[in-house]
Amino acid sequence: MSAEPSTRTRPPYILARAEVRGVERVSPNFVRITLGGAELDEFGTPGDVYDARVKLVFPPASGVLPAIDRDTDDWWASYLAFPEGERGSMRTYSVRSLHVTDAGTEVVIDFVLHLAPGLTGPASLWASRAMVGDELLIVGPRRGRAERSGIEYAPAGASSVVLVGDETAAPAIARILEDAPRELRGIAFIEVPEAGDELSIDAPAGVEVHWLARGDAAHGLRLIPTVLDYLGDTGHSEITVQDAEGEDMVWETPIYSGSGEEVVTSSGTEDDRYFWIAGESGVVTTLRRHLVKKLGIDRSQVAFMGYWRRGVAMRG
Repeated sequence: MSAEPSTRTRPPYILARAEVRGVERVSPNFVRITLGGAELDEFGTPGDVYDARVKLVFPPASGVLPAIDRDTDDWWASYLAFPEGERGSMRTYSVRSLHVTDAGTEVVIDFVLHLAPGLTGPASLWASRAMVGDELLIVGPRRGRAERSGIEYAPAGASSVVLVGDETAAPAIARILEDAPRELRGIAFIEVPEAGDELSIDAPAGVEVHWLARGDAAHGLRLIPTVLDYLGDTGHSEITVQDAEGEDMVWETPIYSGSGEEVVTSSGTEDDRYFWIAGESGVVTTLRRHLVKKLGIDRSQVAFMGYWRRGVAMRG
């Protein structure tokens, strides 16, 4: 009889129960929540987080988190096997920071608080009420694995970067800049609801960070013209955000196309900047149209990622 393997090959992700260790209202529209717990001891890779996405499962009305099977390679199927009213709500977030000390691992998530009537989802509502000791589930990369799970930021040999996003992309941009080599050069544009939402980022000295307070303007109407002006596209006197209703959210990177377009390699253009653009899908789609179709920026140099869509309750 052959010997049974002593250990089972572990999946590249961690599915962990985490508890709230700290809650800090860092601005009018951001709350910073620190998660900890023994089950996070193998979570993530400090210093190599960048724009890593994780899944958070919030408790259902009962407050009882689903007992997702951790011994299966298909945690998603296990999650969906629970009745909708018992599985809670799942949303995707970026890690703002990851701290590993002798006391354990802590994961910090910055939540945008959409609390206006009709705009509040389960994640925002949970974050607005979170208290130390509350629990949720987190799914993310396992420490020590070669896969860079959930990370899209890949500037390769680009001489500089252009990072663009709204408040939902602000944590990822901040983490990218704080994990980046200190010699990185480039610029970042971040649109937020109001001036008080400008947060501290330890960016490399060669990267300019511009915060754009939206105020009463429509979403993206501060961000889009500012970015296009910077890129020299001045023919946009009447910017309109492309309506993405009925379309899948845009997700186009140098190695993946959510729309099924052929993934292309560099055409050898002289512009060797790397562009990372994320946020509301209609805003991202509008910028994509200008950059690729009008300015002729090589698709192999850009990651366009629709994190959410106006008027649509996001799931997963």
